[in-house]
Amino acid sequence: MVTTAPPASTAPAGWRVSHGWGFRVIAFAFAACLAFSTVPTPLYALYQRRDGFPTFLVTVIFAAYAVGVMASLYLAGHVSDWLGRRRVILASTLAEALSAVLFLLWPEVPGLLIARFVCGVGIGALTATATAHLSELRAVSRPDQDLGRSGLIATVVNMGGLGLGPVVGGVFAQYIGGPLTSTFVVFLIVLLAAAFAVCLVPETVERREERPAYRPQRVSLPAGARPAFVGAAIGVFAAFAITGLFMSLAPTLLAEGLHEHNRMLAGVTAGSMLAAAAVAQVVFAPMASRAQLRLGYVLMPLGLAVLSVAALLPSLALFLAGSVIAGSGMGLGFRAAVGTVAALADPLSRGEVLAGIFLAAYAGLVVPVLLVGMTLLWVPSPLALVGFSAAELVLLGFSAWRVLRTA
Repeated sequence: MVTTAPPASTAPAGWRVSHGWGFRVIAFAFAACLAFSTVPTPLYALYQRRDGFPTFLVTVIFAAYAVGVMASLYLAGHVSDWLGRRRVILASTLAEALSAVLFLLWPEVPGLLIARFVCGVGIGALTATATAHLSELRAVSRPDQDLGRSGLIATVVNMGGLGLGPVVGGVFAQYIGGPLTSTFVVFLIVLLAAAFAVCLVPETVERREERPAYRPQRVSLPAGARPAFVGAAIGVFAAFAITGLFMSLAPTLLAEGLHEHNRMLAGVTAGSMLAAAAVAQVVFAPMASRAQLRLGYVLMPLGLAVLSVAALLPSLALFLAGSVIAGSGMGLGFRAAVGTVAALADPLSRGEVLAGIFLAAYAGLVVPVLLVGMTLLWVPSPLALVGFSAAELVLLGFSAWRVLRTA
């Protein structure tokens, strides 16, 4: 049960922060964890060059993260409703810190796989919990403010944190000595500081005297609106596939297709796509959900077409432009699809329906990326990107047809 006043805190009274400062702390911890989850993007090529493994293995390491997210969403994404928001956010932040330790102590492929899986587990439990906690803290500190504003802030923190990670990773990879060590030392310090700060934040969920019996997150389809749900699920699957492609293979695509080996550039390219998604969500927030969907369905195919042309020419300027266009479409399409499905669902099953959408989204981080990685064993990266774009156009076209005619 969500409260409008803080229940008893385990932190000493003199050490507790206000709900307003608690909002800032949770936003910082959320952004730090998300940035850590994407910081390895420019570093994968360094591991690959050091150990000589194929590009396909890079996609497997990335997929381990997505599998961890999906498992955590299904098994723990909802437990903060009775365990408490702060406790779950603290555990998630410490899971990210553990992942950083694994990167430092076990930098070989088995360790990278486990580190990325642990990172995904933390993010899966964190995302919904931190979003809910931000909304509840804001409702107490700013009761007169529109709740939609806190949701928009959570969205910007989400995409902004994800976009910041590759840029930071690129800086370390290009300009800082020992990037495979120094990057994770710095993030370990930041994550431990964030975990300490989270301990001081007010709780917003009343502790229940009796805990309900544990069950995994239920997943259901909205009754009477399955065509729209299926279309939206395919759409978010395709949107997150674009994200997964850049988060795992941006350095490979730049190096092999465009002959650009600058690690900072690889981080900026991946970060710019996610930053564009955040900016588009802010800029077009006043637009109706259906209009956002339409614009997203236009921008994603357009961005993919530009990326394909850029890979075939090759042209770095076009590649950067395509990533920004596709990222803008991804941000708009995902936010509007989630809002559309939430509106279609029965209030009593809305959480279960949204769980289904998020599982479909994170599946998009696994399957297409692995297929592209396998394709790179036999064909050049520009052709693999063109094939990926063609498959995405089919998925997005089908999704638009299903969603826009029923939404």
